[in-house]
Amino acid sequence: MNTQFWLTQAFNGISYGALLFLVGSGLSLIFGVMRIVNLSHGSYFLLGGYVALSVIWTTGSWLLAIPVAALTIAAVGVAMERVFLRPLGFDPLRQVLLTVGFAFLFQQAALDIWTGNNFDINPPDALTKSIVVGGLYLPLYRIFMIGTALAIGLVLWLVMEKTRMGAAVRATVDDAQMARGVGIDTSRISMLIFALGAFLAALGGVIGGAFLGIYPGLDFEMLPIAFAVVIIGGMGSLGGAAIGALVVGLADNFLDRRCGPGGDRDHHSEHQFVRDPAGHARVGFLDSRDEP
Repeated sequence: MNTQFWLTQAFNGISYGALLFLVGSGLSLIFGVMRIVNLSHGSYFLLGGYVALSVIWTTGSWLLAIPVAALTIAAVGVAMERVFLRPLGFDPLRQVLLTVGFAFLFQQAALDIWTGNNFDINPPDALTKSIVVGGLYLPLYRIFMIGTALAIGLVLWLVMEKTRMGAAVRATVDDAQMARGVGIDTSRISMLIFALGAFLAALGGVIGGAFLGIYPGLDFEMLPIAFAVVIIGGMGSLGGAAIGALVVGLADNFLDRRCGPGGDRDHHSEHQFVRDPAGHARVGFLDSRDEP
């Protein structure tokens, strides 16, 4: 283990944390604004990947698949919030039962529509290459993931901190009853936040599908990781979600992807791949000995 190894593992952890930020930030906002424990949030991640696959199979366009999948799942989230969650009020037990029920329904629907096969989302060839920085081979796709998370995080921060809508969201997070008292439409805020959370989770599913793959059970694998991000970062905090995602991403990478006896790295192949959280070897987890 040399310096290049640790730097590459840190890069892998940061890029994985970027993906977790997309999933965890939406869940954090939903939890903070609506006080809803949304146990179907992982399903949005999985369905986003499946919808993206359908778009790619139909049109051949990976770029088109990103907004179509994210907006489609956002619409599903709005329908779920308006029709089912809103009438329940703020009963946590009913919310948990309803959302976990939807999680199983979404999982079965995915099996019926897309079968139980494992799929990969193939990004454009330009993003499958690696660049050399200081002797490290860094996959462009992971750089793209980090850049996407940074861009989305910046946009969300600007909206939350510099606009009237953001002020209304922050007021709802702090005290929903007081916000309603000063004329803020908290019902509309809740709908928008739920849609945003579903949008971000689906976006994470499309982007993460290139190296995690898309397969049955991925939703329930991502859900506890997303909650870990929320628990570390705090409810309704974008900055906290970013910190939580970074901590979980680095911890997952350094603790689960170590080299040496008992590690899960294959030393006998020419190119070393590190296994993703589901145990599938994916391209992109390159160490300093790999070639682009």
